[in-house]
Amino acid sequence: LMPAALFGIYQYKLKAALIILVSIATCVLSEYLFEYFMKKPITIKDCSAIVTGLLLALNLPSTVPLWIPIIGGLFAIIIVKQLYGGLGQNFMNPALAARCFLLISFTGRMTSFVYDGVTTATPLAVLATSAHYDLFRLFIGTTSGTIGETSACAILIGACYMLFKRVIKLTIPVSYLLTFSLFTLLFSANRFDLYYLACQLCSGGLMLGCFFMATDYVTSPINFEGQIIYGILLGILTGLFRFYGSSAEGVSYAIIISNLLVPLIEKYTLLYKNKKVVSL
Repeated sequence: LMPAALFGIYQYKLKAALIILVSIATCVLSEYLFEYFMKKPITIKDCSAIVTGLLLALNLPSTVPLWIPIIGGLFAIIIVKQLYGGLGQNFMNPALAARCFLLISFTGRMTSFVYDGVTTATPLAVLATSAHYDLFRLFIGTTSGTIGETSACAILIGACYMLFKRVIKLTIPVSYLLTFSLFTLLFSANRFDLYYLACQLCSGGLMLGCFFMATDYVTSPINFEGQIIYGILLGILTGLFRFYGSSAEGVSYAIIISNLLVPLIEKYTLLYKNKKVVSL
């Protein structure tokens, strides 16, 4: 996540750095205090709270007041993670759950974006009414958006590193991106427009969510068939939310809804695999 985080700090300056620090500190401290007072083993050394705090911060606009990442961090760690048993027991991605909670609760603050000191619409908002946007700017990241989502280039550098280190596999990202691409070409307002598709792929939180949150071990399927179905579901939901919903962005909601369906996906794909083994 460091390339995306560093680019966000470069683009949004001190405010972005403060949001990242406050978010990480809130997540680590809330995990420590909850486990301390509940007399549970202290697990902050596994750094999962740091990752949650960083992911949450990268999903926030640079314009939010500092109490927003504090509330989001508390919700992510205590409500979504610790109350369900801690790491490995949470039913959805804590950072994304917190972002959706903040979007619902503080819509105005969470949808206010500034670039170069000027309040401006995000590329996705522009693409909702037009098929044209500067693709190079989208790829490099010189656009408005949340702290960590603007630069597709920085995100892909981090994704390549994770793939090289075998932290993640391509199964979910590829099935997700292919499904969303097909949905865009067939059902968006600009059908069969490859330039428009490229703009959609490089804008919003799609790349960040695709490689860094949809691949979360705890909230994604463990078997190959399940991962394919999961990726297809993500692509369809993202397309539905982006092109037919009231909000231009749909990645966060697509991922947490799919997280909730993972137990069913796992149940039926594993059942099917076991039946094949028995029949053989």
